[in-house]
Amino acid sequence: MKVNVGCRQLTMSELAQICGGILTFVGGEFNRDMPFSYVCTDSRETADGALFVALGGERVDGHDYIDAAISKGSGCVLCERIPNTVLDKKYVAVVVEDSLKAVGELAKAYDRRINHRKVAITGSVGKTTTKEFVASVLEESFRVHKTLGNYNSNIGMPLSMLSMSSDTEVSVLEMGMSGFGEIEYLSKIAEPDIAIITNVGSSHMGHLGSRENIGKAKLEIVKGLKKGGTLILNGDDDILRAYNNPDFNAIYVGIDNDCDFRAVNIREGIDKTTFDIVSSKRTVENVVIPTVGKHNVYAALFAYAVGMRMNVPDGMILRGLASYRPVGMRQNIYDLGKITVIEDCYNASPESMKAAIGVLSSVKRNKGKGRMLALLGNMYELGAQSESFHEQVGMYFAKAGGDALFTFGEVADHIAGGALLGGLDNERIFRNANVSDPALSGEMLLHSLREGDTLLVKASRGAAAERVIAYLRENQSRLCI
Repeated sequence: MKVNVGCRQLTMSELAQICGGILTFVGGEFNRDMPFSYVCTDSRETADGALFVALGGERVDGHDYIDAAISKGSGCVLCERIPNTVLDKKYVAVVVEDSLKAVGELAKAYDRRINHRKVAITGSVGKTTTKEFVASVLEESFRVHKTLGNYNSNIGMPLSMLSMSSDTEVSVLEMGMSGFGEIEYLSKIAEPDIAIITNVGSSHMGHLGSRENIGKAKLEIVKGLKKGGTLILNGDDDILRAYNNPDFNAIYVGIDNDCDFRAVNIREGIDKTTFDIVSSKRTVENVVIPTVGKHNVYAALFAYAVGMRMNVPDGMILRGLASYRPVGMRQNIYDLGKITVIEDCYNASPESMKAAIGVLSSVKRNKGKGRMLALLGNMYELGAQSESFHEQVGMYFAKAGGDALFTFGEVADHIAGGALLGGLDNERIFRNANVSDPALSGEMLLHSLREGDTLLVKASRGAAAERVIAYLRENQSRLCI
């Protein structure tokens, strides 16, 4: 990871003061105000003017790469120790007890220099989509900084904060986690004015054991939420609906239950969704978002609630919602030759798999032709219930009217089993247990796809299912012939 420092250059003496570290000159005397203009954790990305952060780790220890970073021109190092192998080099180091926490302290101090409000977002599914919707709405009225790409981890979010420019008026920060304490850590760094929890799902069940524990981990976001701040929750989520905290103003959004902001009269097209938003004071009709799927309506509701809380005029909120664009490999819908592809390869959980199948069904229905096909791959970090969760996805696909299923990965074979239980004929199920052989899945699809079909491709990031789409592109001349 690498980010430019957005406001101005920082110095090593400032870093030492902020982090409580020891400023150390290795190989000779240096200017204690040695500046750095960007921060990176990968020695391959360092150069003159970079602060290299040596992070400790069980598998990879950044301290083993200090030499490489210095050799590429980095004269500034943040580390927990100075290895003997780099005692003969010339550079400035700040030595701390914990490099990761030091970056967090630096980000917090940097953030406090900028007069802005903050929106923090977490949840099992839909964090990035919600972040993009919220940013799109707020950009109509404010200068907005948002989390870079998928920089939502214990190191990624602080680095993203460091890239914020001095004229930022609102920052929208995404927070990911895999266990207890991580959201609390990030929330205390960010100190948000508004916090959003999109839902409590099954992701990280392998680490936390139950949805109740996952909910507790997500709710840690209130640990850094400013006193009197606003907490926006999914009112259709049983765990979030039951949460009560008098220290914060709670706003609920939803579709199925009575909420502060509720979406009704939802109408889906091929590439857009139109709905009305009902609140206690009024109804806003014909809200349009340029994407489909119930999960995207939730994301838009969160963004609408944030816009209202921050006094963005209605017209600007609606314009911001209509301006949303998906990022990365999240639900990109496009034509590839004579078929329609729904590329959703960034990550997967049981909940997001079912949501994507819902999108597939909606797109096919609105096209009015062709078949529903899906290549569904491994989902990870689901613990002892992994087999059952995969089976549920397969059954859901079959019950939704799927015409042909292609599984990708050994664990995904249980999706095929679930589809059989759901009534999908065996001859319409194609299995590839080897994620290192995307060409095999590609060939299966090339021989099965017909003109007018809609194909969903979705799996967890570790399966890298986008390689199957790349194979189809490379062999596009053979599609539907």
